[in-house]
Amino acid sequence: MSNRVRVGSTVIYAHLLPCTVGKVEGKLALCLNEGRQRQTRESRRDEILYAQKQLAKGQAIKPGMRPFFDSKGRLLDDKLAEAEHFDGYSSIFSTCPLPAEEMLSLYFNKDLIEKAFQSLKGITQLRPVRHWLRERVHAHVFLRYLAYLLLSLLRYHLRDTDFPPDKALDELSALYKVYLRDSQKLFRVSRTVPLTKTQETIIKAVDRNLLKDLA
Repeated sequence: MSNRVRVGSTVIYAHLLPCTVGKVEGKLALCLNEGRQRQTRESRRDEILYAQKQLAKGQAIKPGMRPFFDSKGRLLDDKLAEAEHFDGYSSIFSTCPLPAEEMLSLYFNKDLIEKAFQSLKGITQLRPVRHWLRERVHAHVFLRYLAYLLLSLLRYHLRDTDFPPDKALDELSALYKVYLRDSQKLFRVSRTVPLTKTQETIIKAVDRNLLKDLA
C-alpha cells in the first residue's frame, strides 16, 4: 500500500531507488500499472488465439506471432511467459528529489503541451484562419490564445472536480437569465433559470460569489 500512487484515474505501484546514470545521480522509480499489464496481456493473447486458428487453416500469420509457435504450430509457453514478463512495468529516472506522487504526476501528465495544441485546434478554433490582412490574422491568433488562457484558468479552478473545461462549458451553455421590463411604469426584474446540481458545482468551483449574482 505504501507504493500505491493514483495519477488521475490510473493506479500505479512505484518503488523509488537511488540510481546513477553515467555520472548523473538521481532516483529511479520502478512502476507497475496493473491495468496496462492486463490490457497488454489480453491483447497479445487474443492475437495468439487468432494466429492459432490461422495456422490450423494452413494460413500465414503475422511475423510478430511466429516466435510463439514451433514448426508444428504448437504454442511455446516459455516464449509467451518471456514476452509477458515485463508487461505493465516501466521506469522513470529523475534528478530532482521528488516524492513518488509528484514524480509520476509530472511524467504521466507530460502531454499537457499536446493537449494545449489540441484545444487550440479544437474548442478555440485556431484553424482555419479566414483572414488575409496581417492585423486581422494577428487579432485572430491573439483571441484564440486568450481563449485558451481562459480555458486554462477554468481548468485550474475545476481541478478538484470531475469536469474538464469543455464539458463544464457545455453544462453551462444551458444557463440563461430572463429580463422583464415595463416601459410605462419603469419596472424591471430579472430571473436566472434554476441551476442544476452540476451547474451549481461548476460555478462554486470557479467563484462562489457568482451564485449571489445569479440569484
